[in-house]
Amino acid sequence: MDHTNFIARSRASLEALKSANLLKSLNINALILGEQGVGKTTLATHIVQAPIVAGEHAHEVLKAVESNSKLIIKNFDKLGQFHLLKELLAKHNTRIIATTSGVLSDALVDEFFSLKITLTPLRERPEDINPLIDKFFLEIRKVFNADEKQRVFLKDFVPDLSENGYSLRRSVYTTFLASSFGENEILLMMQNYLKKKIGTGNDYRDLLYLFDVPLIKAGHDAFGSQLAMAEKFGLNRNTLRKKISEYGHYLEGKEKK
Repeated sequence: MDHTNFIARSRASLEALKSANLLKSLNINALILGEQGVGKTTLATHIVQAPIVAGEHAHEVLKAVESNSKLIIKNFDKLGQFHLLKELLAKHNTRIIATTSGVLSDALVDEFFSLKITLTPLRERPEDINPLIDKFFLEIRKVFNADEKQRVFLKDFVPDLSENGYSLRRSVYTTFLASSFGENEILLMMQNYLKKKIGTGNDYRDLLYLFDVPLIKAGHDAFGSQLAMAEKFGLNRNTLRKKISEYGHYLEGKEKK
């Protein structure tokens, strides 16, 4: 079920969407809580079509309250001028839907909001992950004029959920771009990156891991064992073992066979 840009497949997200649909018919203030990237602003825009302002910019928030009957306030916890906001909301009869990833006191929440919705992290909503990946791939097709056949890049894709939707979108885009790069693009990307890093006096030694680590990881995925990797790379097995030991914190313990 997906009546909005907010993805709702898991039980938790369906409950959140149900509450949001209820709020569409009620003229009350509501707070949406959750980690960064869980879809708070997307859900807020489903409830009301209204300007979006950030709590970090208190002056803009207060000005927007004076000129709008409905308002979405992101990062409500960072606003600060709550007493003045309360006065302006009452004076102009402005409805707010607010979001926060921070901590608010129960007293403050009760003062401003009649209802609150908590969005759980994506790692607790596994049913929502693949639909989100589909959504991000659709974005990629539009931006890069990609063909549906290029979806093959997702075959061994491991989603990054560390920042919920933010990191998931980034990892989908990054994986797609990496699968689309040719040799020239890779060399140019490395050149631009290395230009920012060189100049310490020991650059070759310090930056060698940028070449060795991807090669070792790719070798492990392709050949499976250190013996096979050493043979294919034309390296002495002890040399390879030394490199794996040296780069252990980058290799995450994969190359131990």
